[in-house]
Amino acid sequence: QLFGELLDLPYENIIIGGNSSLSLMYDILSLNLMFGNMQSKTPWYNLENRKFLCPSPGYDRHFMMTEYFGFELITIPMTPQGPDMDMVESLVKSDPMIKGIWCTPLYSNPDGYVYSDETVERLAKMSTAASDFRIFWDNAYFTHHLVPNKVNKIKNIIKLCEKYNNADRVYQFSSTSKISFPGAGVSLIASSKANIEHIQNNFKYRIICYDKINMFRHAIVFRTKADVDSHMEKLAEFNRPKFNSVLEILDNELAEFKNYLHYTRPEGGYFISLYTMEGCAKRTYQLCKEAGLVITTVGDTYPYGKDAKDSNIRIAPTFPELDELNKSISLLACCIKIAILEKLTDN
Repeated sequence: QLFGELLDLPYENIIIGGNSSLSLMYDILSLNLMFGNMQSKTPWYNLENRKFLCPSPGYDRHFMMTEYFGFELITIPMTPQGPDMDMVESLVKSDPMIKGIWCTPLYSNPDGYVYSDETVERLAKMSTAASDFRIFWDNAYFTHHLVPNKVNKIKNIIKLCEKYNNADRVYQFSSTSKISFPGAGVSLIASSKANIEHIQNNFKYRIICYDKINMFRHAIVFRTKADVDSHMEKLAEFNRPKFNSVLEILDNELAEFKNYLHYTRPEGGYFISLYTMEGCAKRTYQLCKEAGLVITTVGDTYPYGKDAKDSNIRIAPTFPELDELNKSISLLACCIKIAILEKLTDN
């Protein structure tokens, strides 16, 4: 009922899982591969040329999972409004082997973009050649806002899919991993009632129940949506100085290089996405490593670990202490400048 209130859905449309929404994604992908879904003519595993759309940059775990299961990964460019919908609509309309798309709609990983109302609506109503096409809607940061008194919202895709007679199109995932405790939270999957029944008919052979004591712990602490909102504002107060500090250092250190790079200014979520001069991200990574700083492996935010422009660097400000973070970002900025100057000299 709490998640229903948070996500504006009837609780009958929600299954509560264990501590990992990623595990639920793996389970649902496995279900479609082994048995198909209600609209499938055959299980996805029987289709040798199966494909999956991957808005990029995106979450490496999404891409790794579908690659592991034998899908061809198709890169879809991201925009501040979400994935390039002209490209998405064109591909899914013409190719029945495209079975799904990954989406992190609110404060996308790593850009921090918020899907526009138009984008969500187009995803819900678009025509697909595959009758069993599915949207894997990873709503990981649905309450992870950073800007005081500003709550970004996205349209309710489950209700929109129902409106456009595509009720079974979407699986929505989320968890409390970044609300309560990573590794000790509560996850969920939300979908149409028909999909929920289909999933339950499979899960009953897999597990009797998830950790009900942990569910009870969360229900005691978070009794209402207001409790969650209050708690998340405290987390925002803790995280906000780190994001502000990163952006301030980048603004100061890279001001003279603004013609060669840009970076996002997210209003929520957990990442800042930096785009350096093309051909400079790997060199920046190498310079950082030589100086003793380990950053996210360049390319991880793209399918197959390959950033065609060698440009994107994902920054996660929340983990280090503020003093350590400031030193790290200053060093990162220094390495970026060296890499760009080397590139300009080579050219």
